[in-house]
Amino acid sequence: MRGETQASRERAMKLRLCSWLNTCLSAARCVRRCSEPRLALVNKTDGRCRQNAGCPSPLMMGEREEDDDIEEAWLQLRPMEPLPSQCCGSGCSPCVFDLYHQNLARWEAARASKDRSLLHGPESQSCPSKLNPKTFVAFCISAMDRLTKDTYRVRFALPGNSQLGLQPGQHLILRGIVDDLEIQRAYTPISPANAEGYFEVLIKCYQMGLMSRYVESWRAGTIAFWRGPFGDFFYKPNQYGELLMLAAGTGLAPMVPILQSITDNEDDETFVTLVGCFKTFESIYLKTFLQEQARFWNVRTFFVLSQESSPEQLPWSYQEKTRFGHLGQDLIKELVSCCRRKPFALVCGSAEFTKDIARCLLCAGLTEDSYFLF
Repeated sequence: MRGETQASRERAMKLRLCSWLNTCLSAARCVRRCSEPRLALVNKTDGRCRQNAGCPSPLMMGEREEDDDIEEAWLQLRPMEPLPSQCCGSGCSPCVFDLYHQNLARWEAARASKDRSLLHGPESQSCPSKLNPKTFVAFCISAMDRLTKDTYRVRFALPGNSQLGLQPGQHLILRGIVDDLEIQRAYTPISPANAEGYFEVLIKCYQMGLMSRYVESWRAGTIAFWRGPFGDFFYKPNQYGELLMLAAGTGLAPMVPILQSITDNEDDETFVTLVGCFKTFESIYLKTFLQEQARFWNVRTFFVLSQESSPEQLPWSYQEKTRFGHLGQDLIKELVSCCRRKPFALVCGSAEFTKDIARCLLCAGLTEDSYFLF
């Protein structure tokens, strides 16, 4: 914003300088041509030079300065083009660049018609505290728990007993500012879709991450800004015979509300096989929640640990359902073949993980319309 404002001021100053130079040149020509230079700009009738009609009058000079001031005011209202860091990269719509082009078109129309009221667009009738995919809304942190050395579960308060209004698996965009640089990232709430008065997100912090620096500065009472919801997967009860959930790390987040919506609904008889990929046993998120979910008749949970090798070091309840290494082609085929009904796969993790799993699913016999990549 500072760079944009400075650029606007520089453009306005250039316009005023050019106007002033033109005025000086006209006045100089007037003095050279007129026999009464001292009276050249003081005609009491119209303020023009008595012998040179082309000389500028004080009224004209004032009008030019007023036009320059108006132009400078419009330039200061021009929308600022987002930086690459402001795009979360999740493919959400509208993207921050979509909003910029919409606002720019609105500004150009308002400027052409000289009507500032057009800058604001139609008035919104929604509650200011309600989520909006175009506008960031403030939410207050009510609790912040460290799940592992680098991952937090953060709870945000909602007014009264209101609900966030997301479908299970949809995500939000968080805005942060670090060293005067605005950044945006996508996060999926892990709280139930029908949770009242709050919502929770799972956030992993990285040593060199800009958003991580912002998140680690949070405390209870901190205000954070979100917009949304986004996401193209909409779950319907009994839509699939079985869901095969394949998640790596915080890719577990979109699976959590979908899984809970199934087990909370007595009429939903969808089978679920959830596979969570983590580095170590200690790095598994939401162990208690996953253990509770695995008690339901239609839910199975498995784990793949890449930096563990001995089942004896695990609690006995995890030994039979844990594999070691990486989730690869052979294990994917085994998982697909042991599904109790025709599976529909949900995949979430890093870009590399998602790409590899999609390839393995195709090799295991699933078609492209039989899985969804978050």
